[in-house]
Amino acid sequence: MAERSTAAVDVADNSDEQSLTAQADQSTADGVANNRERDTDSDEAQGSPTSEEGGRTSPPELHSGHKLARRYRLEECLTRLDGFSSWRAVDEKLRRAVGVHILPADHPRARPVLASARSAALLGDPRFVQVLDAVEDNDLVYVVHEWLPDATELTALLASGPLEPYDAYQMVTQIASAMAAAHREGLAHLRLNPNAVLRTSTGQWRIRGLAVNAALRGIGSDTPQRTDTEAIGALLYAMLTQRWPYEDDAYGLSGLPKDVGLLPADQVRAGVHRGLSELAMRALANDGATASRHESPCTTPEELVKAIGEMPRIRPPEPAYTAPPSYQRTAYQKGGHSRPAPHPGVTQPVPAPPPPLQSRTGKVLKWGVSALLIAALGLGSWQLADLLMQRGGKADDQNQTQTTDGSDKNAEQNKPTKPIAVQGAQEYVVEGSAQAPKDVHKTYDSDPSTFWRTKYYKDGPPLAPYKPGVGIVYDLGSTQDLSTATIGLRYPGDRTTVHLYATDALSPSTGIGGMKEIGTATTTGTSLTVKASEPAKSRYVLLWITALPYAPADGYSSAGYKQAITDVTFKG
Repeated sequence: MAERSTAAVDVADNSDEQSLTAQADQSTADGVANNRERDTDSDEAQGSPTSEEGGRTSPPELHSGHKLARRYRLEECLTRLDGFSSWRAVDEKLRRAVGVHILPADHPRARPVLASARSAALLGDPRFVQVLDAVEDNDLVYVVHEWLPDATELTALLASGPLEPYDAYQMVTQIASAMAAAHREGLAHLRLNPNAVLRTSTGQWRIRGLAVNAALRGIGSDTPQRTDTEAIGALLYAMLTQRWPYEDDAYGLSGLPKDVGLLPADQVRAGVHRGLSELAMRALANDGATASRHESPCTTPEELVKAIGEMPRIRPPEPAYTAPPSYQRTAYQKGGHSRPAPHPGVTQPVPAPPPPLQSRTGKVLKWGVSALLIAALGLGSWQLADLLMQRGGKADDQNQTQTTDGSDKNAEQNKPTKPIAVQGAQEYVVEGSAQAPKDVHKTYDSDPSTFWRTKYYKDGPPLAPYKPGVGIVYDLGSTQDLSTATIGLRYPGDRTTVHLYATDALSPSTGIGGMKEIGTATTTGTSLTVKASEPAKSRYVLLWITALPYAPADGYSSAGYKQAITDVTFKG
């Protein structure tokens, strides 16, 4: 069908789109191009130039360091395709990273690209990656757009598995609303796919390439609203199932089985949210699908927004609850040693005091008993003080077994610990591309010969400022007391720095700054133990690596700063 530009057309040039939109290694620092992460099997993800196709007009000979308008310095070529090229660049005037699409002025699509970029720039909606400049300069046409260092492509998020229902609900709500606003202004996307959708570190969803990406490739549609609505349905379906809702594989996702048609998401994967599955089918109904409860299909983003509004709102998962320490009131605080609690409306009897000693003999006895008691108390206090001093002297001559807060060190050291079984895990990506999401399970398969590895970097040991870190979130099945984590490493040398954080889900709703740090440790060997700095409870634990050792080339990657985790054991 003509409307399926986001399926048939996208699959045909999926590898190019991954190169064009790879924001995996973006950074605003000058000279980062020479430090981007490399991997022997991920050149495409890193934006390696692709060959030119179809005999189109050749792009001008540009190179890193070339300046446009004496302002935009080209840093890294991400794509060369069909007569145009895309670059990561630096705006030297404002000292920030930007993206640039460049075409020859005589390219047949140069005029449509300029017109689309200027129309998108006028929209000014912050839910879209903004067009900053659209210029025809001598023999070149170029479009400058925002570069978001804190955003992660949906492609990278899906590499780790399907997302939580709350994340899928937030995505479809925000993207549908943004596209409805764009269509009210006469703008369509027509290439809305997992590479064009980004999630920022604050949980906001952004769309890039509005109108421009389709113009660069000469894509059009007679029914643009239906095309974009079906594309949103495909994004939602992919988030729920980690499958692409067509027969062909695309964007790193497997397609559906051949000749079975479009199955509802909750029939493809167990545990899928029923309401979101129905919503995806209503958006995808444009391709012949039928909703199981026979609701009408959504053919425009406005209709999709209305359908979302009629759904029960999906709330974020509850954070792990840590019970406060138990508190037992003493008999004194309750009002007496053994006095029964008064009942409302019942007058409590007042015990009568013993009769006083009224006679002279009674007074003498009373004063005598008082004097004996005072003497006994004084003698007892002196003996008690002497005994304490003697014991204190002996304690000074022996090894201390008490900590400063009064706890028993021996008891702490002898406290038994037990391993905590890992129930699941997925890679955590703050910015840029994932490392090796399909190998995460190898870190807790009890096989030290298997491992999850990072890419290799030219500079180190610290990953910053090029990346804040890389790591994995582990699901312990239920809230657990955590004391230590033992981590097996593949590469020794320099230093490996690991932090443990308690977080709220496999796909955390907050950045690192919103998590509670459990502990941190650094090693130059192949084994590392991170101890909790204070008692900690959590179901989800992030293992976060911020520094890597230098390791030589091997059968997996070239020489550089890198690390691999062979096994992880949590104890509580």
